[in-house]
Amino acid sequence: MVTMTNGQRTRRVVGLGLVLSFAVGMAACQIGFIPAGDEQAQTQGAAAQQPDERGLVIENDSELPDTYPHGLYEVRLRAHGGVSGLHWKLEKGALPPGIKLEEDGLLHGQAERTGEFQFTVSVRDSGAQPGVQKAFVLRVRSAFTLNWKAPARVSGNRIDGTVEVSNTTPDDMDLTFYVLAVAENGRATAIGYQHFVLRRGTLAKELPFGETLPHGGYVVHVDAVGEVAAKNLIYRENLQTPAALQVTVGP
Repeated sequence: MVTMTNGQRTRRVVGLGLVLSFAVGMAACQIGFIPAGDEQAQTQGAAAQQPDERGLVIENDSELPDTYPHGLYEVRLRAHGGVSGLHWKLEKGALPPGIKLEEDGLLHGQAERTGEFQFTVSVRDSGAQPGVQKAFVLRVRSAFTLNWKAPARVSGNRIDGTVEVSNTTPDDMDLTFYVLAVAENGRATAIGYQHFVLRRGTLAKELPFGETLPHGGYVVHVDAVGEVAAKNLIYRENLQTPAALQVTVGP
């Protein structure tokens, strides 16, 4: 039998208390501890489920790529900052005739005429965020052009001139070029004619014209017609002198 003094009992009780306190503390640490990697993954997962507080932002520039009459056009409008399921809508202004905007943001079609078209579109997502709007400009430029190089003029008893024709469409075209001098009595005299294939990518090809004419006043009409038979497309451009040109030499 072992007999313990009062001092020994006191030291034993104090030692047991320290052991119990240490064990309880370690258990508490194990319960509350989350590895750094797991905590980061949980934070990133929660952030991924939250919508961007900045709201929707339309990415496309205000000036959209140009097109030309009858040319195939396709531009995808894009936005970020919302949730999935974007819905696009034309709010005001007008698209070029022949071009339309789908609800999914696809702008496509074939423009029917030249011009500069200004319009505003909106986009909203399937969440509760309000939609946003943005104004755009779409220019439909002529891809088949006819311009004066040397405007029609009188030289003695002749009217002469030169025009330039360009073809920036993706197709070769069958070109018919003709020039008429229309007298005051309505009689038309041909003073220029050419018929040839105008190759795609041709820029500022010169087409001269001219003819001797009787005494009198003439308004000069220049016409150029380009046909792409395979696509059933016809391009037409024309020029006209602003007033009658007076031939004062000759009968």
